[in-house]
Amino acid sequence: MQAYYSDHFVLPLPQGHRFPMQKYRLLRERVATELPGLRLQLAPEASDGELALAHEPAYVCAVVEGCLSAAQQREIGFPWSPQMVERSRRSVGATIAAARTALAEGVAANLAGGTHHAYADRGSGYCVFNDVAVAARLMQAEWHRLHRQLLRVAVIDLDVHQGNGTAAIFRDDPTVFTLSVHGERNFPFRKEASDLDVELPDGCGDDEYLQALERAMDALWHHHRAQPCGLIFYLAGADPYQGDRLGRLALSAAGLAERDRQVLAAAHERRLPLALSMAGGYGRNIDETVAIQCRTLGLALEHHQRWQQQIEHVPTPT
Repeated sequence: MQAYYSDHFVLPLPQGHRFPMQKYRLLRERVATELPGLRLQLAPEASDGELALAHEPAYVCAVVEGCLSAAQQREIGFPWSPQMVERSRRSVGATIAAARTALAEGVAANLAGGTHHAYADRGSGYCVFNDVAVAARLMQAEWHRLHRQLLRVAVIDLDVHQGNGTAAIFRDDPTVFTLSVHGERNFPFRKEASDLDVELPDGCGDDEYLQALERAMDALWHHHRAQPCGLIFYLAGADPYQGDRLGRLALSAAGLAERDRQVLAAAHERRLPLALSMAGGYGRNIDETVAIQCRTLGLALEHHQRWQQQIEHVPTPT
């Protein structure tokens, strides 16, 4: 299974900044040791033209040329730097590559990504560009060019924070279904309208969460009954974990693993390609966040192996 990384591009953040930049390197090092079935590849850069599929060209230009205002940088949460531009391009490029690979091989992953707070015209909440929005639009264009068919996309966003930027970008686009399961009282405090929002109370635990997810997934498949989905973007945030600094929910590591199994099993049952991104994770103990995300990738690897076994057992026409 292919997994794309961009952790070599580190932002020069001020001392005491609460964004856990080191988790991306730690995750790559851990999966390299524990999951030899992953093929780790450096993420490519997303081009200005690709970014403009989901973002206003003026905003892309402001980011690339270092013209963001102080207010725009505060909303993003990062000071501008050339490294910020490079890392943001690579994070989007990783999701593009994972989606393209998933369409060919069943599943692939971005070891970062899930930058769902970025709007078409601005960044927010540690998100500069919206990787899923760019990748979804590009995959639809490439699919139509190759097959002359419409590619319908589902975004299953299970980060603890609502995917407000993604919801806004696809608000009037019936070809992309946005599902967000998130904390009701968590950031962003002014929510957007996804196609389906599931808001959960503070302290929500495994049983309540998994039941809500099951109902949401049923609604997602019902929506696509007449017009099937062709590609899933899955944001597997580690931040619903009970030990997360910014999460406010109370899922156990076992509960998060069961969440991942449900999503992967549903994709497998319907034979739907899935592009995975890690999204958020701000554990009080960063090693716990890394362990949760490593387990997610391990389950995705098992899903990839099942997908490949099915291909191998398809009868050859005589």
